[in-house]
Amino acid sequence: MRFAHKRYYIEQYIKCGCCGVLVYDAGIEATAPDGTARLFCSNWCRDWTALRDEGAELRLPLPREDGPA
Repeated sequence: MRFAHKRYYIEQYIKCGCCGVLVYDAGIEATAPDGTARLFCSNWCRDWTALRDEGAELRLPLPREDGPA
């Protein structure tokens, strides 16, 4: 991120490899089966993509911030 005289602006947009949410911090890095690097916004997105790449059933509990009920 750079700062201009009047406003700041984002120099580069980095998106999650799963859901497309903008990643503002370091993110979570992983490697695809073909060896390419991927960046994710959360552990959930990383795990879901790994299941999809393996061809496994795509069932993961959604993350909850307030904890289990």
